[in-house]
Amino acid sequence: MEHELDIGAEYEALMQFLYMAPVGLVQSDLKGEVALVNPVCAQLLMPISPDGTLDNLFDAMRGVAPDLLNLVESFKPSQGLICDAMRIQVDAGVRGKVDPRVFSLSLVKLDEARLMAVLNDISQQVKREQLLKHNEAWLNAIISGITNYAIVSLDSHGCIDDWNESIGRVTGFTAEQVLGQPYSIFYPRGASTPDRVLDRLRDADLQGWSLDDGWRLKADGSRFWGTALIAPLTSPGDGSEGVAHVNGLALSGAYCLVIRDITEKREASEKLRQSTSCDHLTGIANRRTFFEAADLELERLRRAPRPLSLVMFDADHFKRINDTHGHPAGDAVLRHLAMLLTKTFRAVDVPARIGGEEFAVLLPSTGPEGALVVANRLREAVASSTVEVDGVKIQYTVSAGIAEFEEDMVGMDELIKRADTALYAAKAAGRNRVERWQKP
Repeated sequence: MEHELDIGAEYEALMQFLYMAPVGLVQSDLKGEVALVNPVCAQLLMPISPDGTLDNLFDAMRGVAPDLLNLVESFKPSQGLICDAMRIQVDAGVRGKVDPRVFSLSLVKLDEARLMAVLNDISQQVKREQLLKHNEAWLNAIISGITNYAIVSLDSHGCIDDWNESIGRVTGFTAEQVLGQPYSIFYPRGASTPDRVLDRLRDADLQGWSLDDGWRLKADGSRFWGTALIAPLTSPGDGSEGVAHVNGLALSGAYCLVIRDITEKREASEKLRQSTSCDHLTGIANRRTFFEAADLELERLRRAPRPLSLVMFDADHFKRINDTHGHPAGDAVLRHLAMLLTKTFRAVDVPARIGGEEFAVLLPSTGPEGALVVANRLREAVASSTVEVDGVKIQYTVSAGIAEFEEDMVGMDELIKRADTALYAAKAAGRNRVERWQKP
């Protein structure tokens, strides 16, 4: 009897801890059926649960983390840590009003029948980390040993107005080839647009610098992995004539561009990018990366208005594929679709997996007509190809919805809703088609 009282007291103490904990805690079975949930967790999950209930953890989070059940089922040990502080992008927020929301989720398998989930809102932490990452990247560009770099000055339009031997050393371009050309001459085709050239200049004006890494182009058409740092040579209204000296070179343009060849570091850089920015199944951008890119694009759009379109894709009858051929076949279909998205869209576009079989592509400087053309190109590429799994050839199709950002929209979430509405219209009209959003 005394032993039973001790157990009862321990259980009561556990319940008090569960309900008073400052983070979200939920206990469920391996299928996600909720046994216990504390108030903090309820406050976090209720707004994102599709049906407003918390009966099942995986159902409640399906819209923002569709692979949780697969993650649990693939974890074979009888107990242990399934995922540790996995970041989940919830929404895009509204710039200047509401910050994007990001949750951190840790899943622990307690035994053969129970899970414990720890959920926390880390939106402010992520915001601070992004600022710190920005500053660290700038410091790294300054203090790292630069052994292979090109440095050039740009005018106020981003065109090259000076040439020196470092350009020839790194890229092979001659003065005649680059003078008067936009700096995007160093970028592969599709990796930049005229709007993006100016965007990075404005980013540099606002932040003091702009840094990106990726493939760079040499005069002979070959590529190297490099960083490109743009910094203004003068501050607005400082009265200077725009002359600066960097590493002994006199630069007389509005901006300084430094391109570093970091090909030898690409493997480590790519591994880090894959682990933090890419969807674990398909390899393309994950939900978090998509919303970060969308937030930046909306900021640029408001500074310098231009078209911005969004295409939402969904694999048709995907549940039937899983039921007929099994989940590994379904995964192969999603990887195939991601591969075609990467091949079809430009390098400046942002294809991402944002749901189970739902993908989104953000198209900067593209109106709905252009989005319609490339969306149909992707749809046709899918319909004309097959995916082979264990000797079985699987054919599938996709439906798509297109929406364009308009001035009266408050944020990316509204654009997604419009594209989703168009996507459902495409499915209702027979699938394997593309529809544009229409005003009711």
